[in-house]
Amino acid sequence: MKRISILGCGWLGLPLGRFLVLKGYAVKGSVTDSEKFSGLQEVGIEPFRVELVPQYRGDDPQRFLDSDILVINIPPERREDIQSYHSAQIAALLEHVRVSPVSSVVFVSSTSVYPAVNRRVTEQDAVNPDALSGRALLAVEEMLRAESSFRTTVLRFCGLVGYDRSAGSMLQRMSKVRNANHPVNLVHRDDCIGIIHEVIKQGAWGEVFNACSGSHPLRRDYYAAAARKEGLELPEEAFLESPEGWKIIDSSKLVDRLHYAFLVPDPLEANNSPGNV
Repeated sequence: MKRISILGCGWLGLPLGRFLVLKGYAVKGSVTDSEKFSGLQEVGIEPFRVELVPQYRGDDPQRFLDSDILVINIPPERREDIQSYHSAQIAALLEHVRVSPVSSVVFVSSTSVYPAVNRRVTEQDAVNPDALSGRALLAVEEMLRAESSFRTTVLRFCGLVGYDRSAGSMLQRMSKVRNANHPVNLVHRDDCIGIIHEVIKQGAWGEVFNACSGSHPLRRDYYAAAARKEGLELPEEAFLESPEGWKIIDSSKLVDRLHYAFLVPDPLEANNSPGNV
């Protein structure tokens, strides 16, 4: 069974590691604070402290990267030099990956690499992102895919939902629904985990995949359904229209290549219950 290292065991990385341990993989995971080690150990993950500041700092990189597969799951930090800083972080990591046994990498990216073009977008449409975070991620994607010492598959996840990240919990913190006429692009955490596992299990390396539920209700409908479930009232004036651009993320390549069936195909269902992972 393959050995897997997960860089970034937070909201997604920790349950991913737990799932992979249950599937029989030997899993190493990183956090930035050793006080979080116990949470990893409880689910069978060997813990390491790793920070990219942007230099590599923490536990022995040779031990942490003594694996067949590396999952890179650290988002760009929100800062003025976000693009150059994130590239420097990954460059520092690559110095150690190149001399490790790692032969395959899963890079958790984002659909922020796409501009708002008022249409459906596929993997070929990542050109001139609107968001600074998207530009930072696209630059790192290109860095990783240019490497010859390992093969990288990029997973572009859209908005992550599930468990404590529900529309209901969001409504508790917002009084207005902005861009109410825009379609939502969301994916449940259980599907993120399932997709990463399928890439590993099928050996689908050297690919770029969008990962987004196939249904795209308008934001007004998504939050109205959540409000009804929570017993909240959303008056019509709470919904703010916008002339800004939008996009719909197309995941047909993922479905076709990996034969993947989404556990939560409709974001409206994510308001009711978690998936099955």
